[in-house]
Amino acid sequence: MAKTSAIERNRKRRKMAAQFAEKRAELKRVARDENLSLEERFQARMKLAELPRNSSPVRIRNRCEVSGRPRGYYRKLKMSRIALRELGSQGMVPGLVKSSW
Repeated sequence: MAKTSAIERNRKRRKMAAQFAEKRAELKRVARDENLSLEERFQARMKLAELPRNSSPVRIRNRCEVSGRPRGYYRKLKMSRIALRELGSQGMVPGLVKSSW
């Protein structure tokens, strides 16, 4: 199990990224617009830099929903490889059969 503080920090980042997503997208659109003046584009970049760092979606870490583990993560299942193996062994994942030879 991952540290609770790391899991909560990541939840906070997800919430903040969703909160600022629209504002961030608008500022990026203005900053990339070639038809606007250089000053307007620069102002948009400055406002983008003033937004909280944790509002950037790049800072979000994919974590296992079961254990909070950050590595060995399957996006489709939102689970780590270890949690998937444990649940598969218990017969909790439909269609998954653990093989051993």
